[in-house]
Amino acid sequence: MIVAKGLSVEGAYPEVSLEAGPGTLTVVAGPAGSGRTSLLLTLAGRMKPTAGALKVAGHTAPRAIRKAAALALVDGVTDLDRSLTVREHLRERRRAPHRGALKAAGLTVDERTLVRELDREQQVRLGVALALLDEPKVIVADNVDAGLPDDRQQALWSVLGDLAAGGATVVASCVQAPTRYDHLVELS
Repeated sequence: MIVAKGLSVEGAYPEVSLEAGPGTLTVVAGPAGSGRTSLLLTLAGRMKPTAGALKVAGHTAPRAIRKAAALALVDGVTDLDRSLTVREHLRERRRAPHRGALKAAGLTVDERTLVRELDREQQVRLGVALALLDEPKVIVADNVDAGLPDDRQQALWSVLGDLAAGGATVVASCVQAPTRYDHLVELS
């Protein structure tokens, strides 16, 4: 599903090579400023690499990659509107039924809840649900462990692992890698 060879963005992250097939969870771990978000955006076709080759779902053109890969919550890129409700976010993205996406993301709040009332974990889950609406082959989630205690981080990793087990290719970033993953890319 994802094949990256010598992929890099000058000034953002060094050369990265990886292969991640359907049904796998790839973790990109590293401290703040290590290029995690830039790498995820490159893998999702949203940032142009300065070196290397990338193929996602058989595509090399950024536009085609963007159609195959959906971004879950990526701070500064897919920020949620705090004045909208969960339902309004879902309807803004797609008018078709969305309950399956909420369930798959493990988000169990009332859809009339304002985003500003959601905690960080719930916001990440909403981001995952929104990504699932696109029925992507690849799901990209950033900063999965940001501001969360260990047990809540593990709960999110379980959701992402379940999505991978269901056949998606999942790539997620964090500072500290979880205990379960198929591939690990460490940036420093």
